[in-house]
Amino acid sequence: MSTSPRSAAVRRDWGHDETGCTILHIDMDAFFASCEIARHPELKGRPVIIGTGVRSVVSAASYEARPYGVNSAMPVATAKRLCPDGVFLPVDMAYYRSVSHRIFQLMSRITDRIERTSVDEVYMNVAGALRQWERPTAIGAWIRREVERRFHVTCSVGVAGNKLVAKLASTNAKPNGMLLVPVARQAEFVQMLPLRSLPGVGPSSAKRLEQWGVTTVAQLAAMSREDLTRATGSAIHANGLYLAARGLDERRVVPYTPEKSIGSEHTFDEDTDDPACVSGLLLRCADTVASTLRRKGLLARTVTVKLRFADLSYATKSFTMERPVNTASALYPQTIGLLERMLDMSPGSVSRGIRLPRPVRLAGASVSGLSDAATTPVQASFDDLLAEEPDDRGTDGKSDHGSADRREDATVRTAKTAKRMGQAEQALDSIRERFGNGAVRLGLRDS
Repeated sequence: MSTSPRSAAVRRDWGHDETGCTILHIDMDAFFASCEIARHPELKGRPVIIGTGVRSVVSAASYEARPYGVNSAMPVATAKRLCPDGVFLPVDMAYYRSVSHRIFQLMSRITDRIERTSVDEVYMNVAGALRQWERPTAIGAWIRREVERRFHVTCSVGVAGNKLVAKLASTNAKPNGMLLVPVARQAEFVQMLPLRSLPGVGPSSAKRLEQWGVTTVAQLAAMSREDLTRATGSAIHANGLYLAARGLDERRVVPYTPEKSIGSEHTFDEDTDDPACVSGLLLRCADTVASTLRRKGLLARTVTVKLRFADLSYATKSFTMERPVNTASALYPQTIGLLERMLDMSPGSVSRGIRLPRPVRLAGASVSGLSDAATTPVQASFDDLLAEEPDDRGTDGKSDHGSADRREDATVRTAKTAKRMGQAEQALDSIRERFGNGAVRLGLRDS
């Protein structure tokens, strides 16, 4: 569900010169809500809102719900107050993904130069298909027609010479439209849009630019790179805005984008400062993330914890580990450490049951810095080597070397415990594969 600013002035005929306009951006219209209406035709014409529960947020809303002021990321409780007659449905991501997969398969008949950016958005480079189709707009028209005919949902298409302008065009073609922006007019097109339309211009950036007297894209285009760098505080950000304000974009359509992160998060039924509740949820998240890593054959180096508080504000904190991992037994302790640091709690506070200083509404964990487990070299640590060492003590299990041996024994036990935990999690994967993800959960005991 797109909430990007739009301009009625740009939704017009910009000309019919399609030379060089080989990039299409296809954006499904209110996709989740449209999927539900497709399988429940009796809902057509009614305000359909995806999201249930007083603690949840709106994932999507049909266009009939928009006049009520309902939009994505809004608390469901607010949406119900604004639109009491709306039809509120739970998120069915498996269904939406299945429809998305079939739609993308349809597009792959035209070209394999397809970059999926989300479940309901895709870029296409159709340069190689023009010998058969002749015009990019002919491809866009066919996609719109076939998607609606086969799946009973609509999409909007932007046709342009680069990804930036194509996406802005599809946004301003909504709903169920197509907009062509000729290469020669892309700067003019972009400079008629609201400043917040540009990627990289959020509330904070817009406020900083406003201090420099910049409130429109046209004013942004009049700034030099040097002034933009001073205004934004970042040469990289400044260069991106300098190009965008001129309708320029150097990015290519990348048919396959490696997964950048894997995460899991959940909202509590009630705000809580109970450390056991929050740590228990982080354990579930770590288990889900680790299981996904193993299933996809990946390792992760960086773990991030995300919290949402009672006032709906967010906080995140990350930590990069020395070695990549794919087990919850390795991830979970890091999430607890990050939780304590985020809330300025002393180490070990959570395990001691000390109440959190702020009630938490949502908690989650994610990992990034992903790499292929089959090809990533992982140097064995000292603990790994200890875990492989046989126990060469006497048959009575005793040692005559005193406290030093006892300390070494504790280290060996810790290493072997970690190894056994990794093996146990692999066994859980087999059980889940056979009986479903909910068949068994990981439990870790505080050391």
